[in-house]
Amino acid sequence: MSSLAKDVSIMVEALPEQDQLLAYEIIKKLVLAWDPDFTKVTLEEAERIKAAEESGFVDEEKIDWNLIGV
Repeated sequence: MSSLAKDVSIMVEALPEQDQLLAYEIIKKLVLAWDPDFTKVTLEEAERIKAAEESGFVDEEKIDWNLIGV
């Protein structure tokens, strides 16, 4: 989590519950306007995805689970 996100979290946590709900709805509206399907990734997430793809992992769908242990 970025330091900015942590700061926002701390500030929201300091608000009364009703105002926390309002802040949540505003942030939710902003996020949905930016990415309505939650399919975009942050730079950090993109780096982690790239590292995983280059690590030699095997896609679960490509495994013949019936042959495991044979």
